[in-house]
Amino acid sequence: MNAVLEQISKIGIVPVVKIDRAEDALPLAKALCAGGLPCAEVTFRTGAAAEAIKIMTTNFPDMCVGAGTVLNAEQVDAAVEAGAKFIVSPGLNPRTVKYCIEKNVPITPGTSSPSDIEQAIELGLDVVKFFPAEQSGGLAKIKAMAAPYVNMKFMPTGGINAGNLTSYLDFNKIIACGGSWMVPGDLINAGEWDKIEQLTREAVQTMLGFELAHIGINSESKEEADKTVNRLSFLFGTPVKVGSGGSFAGTIVEVLNAKGRGSHGHIAIRTNYIVRAINYMSTVLGVEFEEPIMKGDKINAIYLKEEIGGFAVHLLQK
Repeated sequence: MNAVLEQISKIGIVPVVKIDRAEDALPLAKALCAGGLPCAEVTFRTGAAAEAIKIMTTNFPDMCVGAGTVLNAEQVDAAVEAGAKFIVSPGLNPRTVKYCIEKNVPITPGTSSPSDIEQAIELGLDVVKFFPAEQSGGLAKIKAMAAPYVNMKFMPTGGINAGNLTSYLDFNKIIACGGSWMVPGDLINAGEWDKIEQLTREAVQTMLGFELAHIGINSESKEEADKTVNRLSFLFGTPVKVGSGGSFAGTIVEVLNAKGRGSHGHIAIRTNYIVRAINYMSTVLGVEFEEPIMKGDKINAIYLKEEIGGFAVHLLQK
């Protein structure tokens, strides 16, 4: 997969924005980045699109900004000259796709049928947009079409919102979802950047789905650990599950047989998508991580380098 599309996959959500006034581009980019989505697909449905892209990419060079609703080679040139890192089109125009390939610009053309996908394969693509997603059959249709085209991945757009976002992203053939629910046109035109930042942050939190997995308590000895776990089990009526390095009282508290990470112990936080959580926390929040704990070829858990309140903290893939 192209490096830019890999970056989009780690972000997980592509805000699709329609900008009527170029002067709105800078505060909008600030709101998106502050909310946790340093990414935008600026649609070429207005005359301000190219200038808006230029403003965003100049002021936020690390932001992944692309051009959407691109219909021809002239718009590709205008978008790339403005700094667009990727191109998105509503349909599959072979001429536009070939032009982008010649220019070495990643493009995800719109598809909604097996015939579209076969054209994309013929053109050498491995990621396509699925549009309009909900109106074209939604996740069920993507899964049906993905079965015979095992190497194709999708970026659905159209009808995606906070309510169905994770059901799409849970399917491993989907790299990201495009949507505009966090950047509605009325808020952009009204300059309500705080509300857009809030909606963006809520979208990120919905995607990542952080929740407490368990708390780990350090002990000086196995004897002390057994006493602690048995008392917790007695008080709260939870079963004791004995492991090699400690025991669980139910599912929420782990009591270690010795001193583990953290002065007092550790806090484990589950997330829907650990790679996206790492990307968000490192690029947006500036968090530093230890080396990941792998399960096969996938990240299963990863510790933050810092302690918080005397506790080590690690993310855990749901």
